[in-house]
Amino acid sequence: MIKIIIIFFILIFANISNASTKKNIINNFKKINNLSFNFIQTIDGKDEKGDCIINYPKKIYCSYKFKYKKVLVSNGKSLVIKSNKNKQYYRYKLKSTLLNIILDKDYLISKMQNTEGNLINEKYYNFKIKNELGEINIYFDNNNYTLIGWQVEDLYQNLTVTFIYNIKTNQKIDNNLFKLPELF
Repeated sequence: MIKIIIIFFILIFANISNASTKKNIINNFKKINNLSFNFIQTIDGKDEKGDCIINYPKKIYCSYKFKYKKVLVSNGKSLVIKSNKNKQYYRYKLKSTLLNIILDKDYLISKMQNTEGNLINEKYYNFKIKNELGEINIYFDNNNYTLIGWQVEDLYQNLTVTFIYNIKTNQKIDNNLFKLPELF
């Protein structure tokens, strides 16, 4: 009987601890207006590096650090990916991409409030969000409650993992960054 009582209290404490972590993550995330960071993105086993600025809601500017100087920009409505490789220029409606969810802080907060998070190796806290475009796993540091990356799987089961670091929040940023680049 004592073992059952001990197990009961351990489970209650674990649930209270997870609830506290979730609340701290959400409260911390609510305070963020913009993020500047470096990233490593893995797509099909290939790593790309660069730096990004996210300005909530729904604006992003990323510069990739490789020879083709790829740039990814969203003005909140459209998403453009521009690369010097073969003078490529792709334009998408932001709402038709999973990035639309990552860039919508209010939507993320509402989903996190209504989703059970998972503690991973006592180090990371994860929220899984699914919609008609695919699945997103968002990861936060369990100690300081900051966003550390995301993993997206689209309808075609393409997996992209993005790890972010050197994070700065609520910096003064130039809104001209979010103007869509011109064609070559």
